[in-house]
Amino acid sequence: MYLDKRTGEVKEFRHTENRGEALASVAQSLRNLRDIINANMTNPARALWVTLTYRANMTDPTQLYEDYRRFWQRFRYYLDKQGQPSAEYIVAAEPQGRGAWHLHALFLFPGKAPFIPNEDVARLWGHGFTKTKSLQGIDNPGLYLTAYLGDMELTEAVQAGVKRGRLEEKPVAGGTSKAVIKGARLRLYPPGFNLYRTSRGIKRPEVRQMTEGEAQAEIGTAPLTYEKTISVRDSDGELRNIINYRQYNRARKERAHERNSEEET
Repeated sequence: MYLDKRTGEVKEFRHTENRGEALASVAQSLRNLRDIINANMTNPARALWVTLTYRANMTDPTQLYEDYRRFWQRFRYYLDKQGQPSAEYIVAAEPQGRGAWHLHALFLFPGKAPFIPNEDVARLWGHGFTKTKSLQGIDNPGLYLTAYLGDMELTEAVQAGVKRGRLEEKPVAGGTSKAVIKGARLRLYPPGFNLYRTSRGIKRPEVRQMTEGEAQAEIGTAPLTYEKTISVRDSDGELRNIINYRQYNRARKERAHERNSEEET
């Protein structure tokens, strides 16, 4: 029970069984994560994206991050022994339909990311197999990576008993596509669970208010990488407002300018 200070009423807390019942909170967490990734990963050549999985059906969310903490200690020691600089990390948890957990770790280096054999990463992880991917060519890495944490392939969603969500087709390698249910995975997160964690050196996005004209002047010719428009209507269906979200990749423009300058010299 709790006291509503506005009305003086004593009310009963509404408890949730999973974070999917509070989709607005989960969606906000993913938006925050997306912005943190985009604010820090300005050059794909300096990043490694590593997926850490369990060979066993590991379902304990507390053990999940403890296992990652120990892996990170071993990984930093490994980098030091190899003569490589330390990295910063952004790590996010992905729940599987069968109940097991995966971890997606984004490692950000001060310079070009070193080549690290996958067998070395798997040995340092020690709980199952790992997969390391490059993010070259990804214009909106935050959107690309957070999609893994929200969407589920149709077959997995059916096995997990998750039926809500919008069905879409996603392209995959080889020119084929797969059916996914948008947002279905969000219902698998336990209540109060932190979707992601970061190292101390990860910076937070800077938020500023300005006019449309001022924003466009600052953006300049940076390429648009994402756009979404939302119509806000009242209970009678009358349009009250329109919200337009746009994301631009200014870092890509700056990298192209640097390459052109190097070629001229």
